[in-house]
Amino acid sequence: MSFTRRSLLFAAGAAAGAIATRQLGSQNPSADGVAMIAPKGGAGVLNDASGLSETPVFRHITLTDRGTVVDALRRELAEARAAGRPVNLGAARHSMGGQAIPRDGHAITFDAPLVEADAAARTYRVQAGTRWHQVIAALDPLGLSPKVMQSNADFGVAATFSVGAHGWPMPFGPMGATVRSIQMVLADGQLVTASRRENAELFRAAMGGYGLIGLITEMEVEAEANMLLQPDFAMMPAGDFAPAFAAHAGQGEVPMAYGRLNVDRAGFFADAMLVTWRPVAGEIPPVAGSGFLSRAARPIFRAQVGNEWVKRRRWGIETGIGAWLAGPASRSNLMNEPVVTLDDHDATRTDILHEYFVAPEAFPAFVAACREIIPQSFQEMMNITLRWVAQDGDAVLSYAPAGPRIASVMLFSQEMSARAEADMARMTEALIEAVLALGGSYYLPYRPHARPDQFLRCYARAPEFAALKRQVDPGFLLRNALWDRYIAPIEV
Repeated sequence: MSFTRRSLLFAAGAAAGAIATRQLGSQNPSADGVAMIAPKGGAGVLNDASGLSETPVFRHITLTDRGTVVDALRRELAEARAAGRPVNLGAARHSMGGQAIPRDGHAITFDAPLVEADAAARTYRVQAGTRWHQVIAALDPLGLSPKVMQSNADFGVAATFSVGAHGWPMPFGPMGATVRSIQMVLADGQLVTASRRENAELFRAAMGGYGLIGLITEMEVEAEANMLLQPDFAMMPAGDFAPAFAAHAGQGEVPMAYGRLNVDRAGFFADAMLVTWRPVAGEIPPVAGSGFLSRAARPIFRAQVGNEWVKRRRWGIETGIGAWLAGPASRSNLMNEPVVTLDDHDATRTDILHEYFVAPEAFPAFVAACREIIPQSFQEMMNITLRWVAQDGDAVLSYAPAGPRIASVMLFSQEMSARAEADMARMTEALIEAVLALGGSYYLPYRPHARPDQFLRCYARAPEFAALKRQVDPGFLLRNALWDRYIAPIEV
């Protein structure tokens, strides 16, 4: 039933990825005196999905020849080193705070897709710049599917590893937990292989290391059998969600699951929906992308801005007719959604993501904190998706080091203005403080509104990361805004 999955449910907010990249920048006053952030862009400037990270770069190149990637990276590193400029490697640049942009430096984009699958071993070798929809297309004819990937298929595979991203397959942690080994070029030009057994320290720092340890060129990743899945929808008070969600963790009969909360202000975060997907018998259809109805349903999602009635109706559709009509879908098809389907097409607004991780037992207190903090802002909350994330003891910059977490992925529509950015910063800082008080954490690839002390309290091993960085890259050649703002000032 592609109609239900790719129109009603998707329009109700199934996507939790970032929006398409914009080239926006300088501030200009609008008619009402609000300092709007107006379109700019141009040569020598890069931005990311927020539209708020316009950054000058010395050069931006795209590498498309798989056979010469390593040599090309070495040349860029050598030139940048001689001139004292930073280097950063990216794919789609869907981050939201300059985490994939080197200020006044060499920005490199990978666009050399390659997927070589080993069906018997359920693994695949992938070139770093390959996007997830290309991985899905290569694995699908073999009856395989990515074991873990981000919820949208536009992102680069190595970028997913580098930001420590997770998905909604159960009961896994970040996608990096499914990576067996990586190849990367270090700042000195050395090509190394890293895994949990070989150069393990480099592997654990590169996982969720935002490209600051090395420039990843290839990866060996685990796959999973594709399967036909049937959804089940359960509605409940938000206070009952965490134990219901946790009951499915680690149980093989539920390989995929996610949750939602209602976002209209009258009943904000009062009700929850848990969607679980179980294998069923039947022919698995070939994987397909979003169809016409998915794209046509975009106005339903976008009409929520400034309209509480539409938010309530959307929740009613999602928990009512959408749940009633939903039918089986393949594992691969469920993940093969592009972010552009829900793009806002509005130069006066931007979509901003937040993500917070709390232990299941702390989830009710987290919901209570959100009810107090979020409605005090004037941000338009569009959607929240709840995911299960297993403990991650590998990554140095892990957001789930001490146990499993419920991940809350929040999507806001923000006015492109100075006042809205200030309001978002206040709200974000308050949410992070509340989450830290609950023993939780926040995710790093979004707006850089956390205070430096909040970063250190959340990522306690950051000094260890900084020390390794200084060891393998003493000239600080690999840099981005995350390093500049949060990690470089750390004394080790």
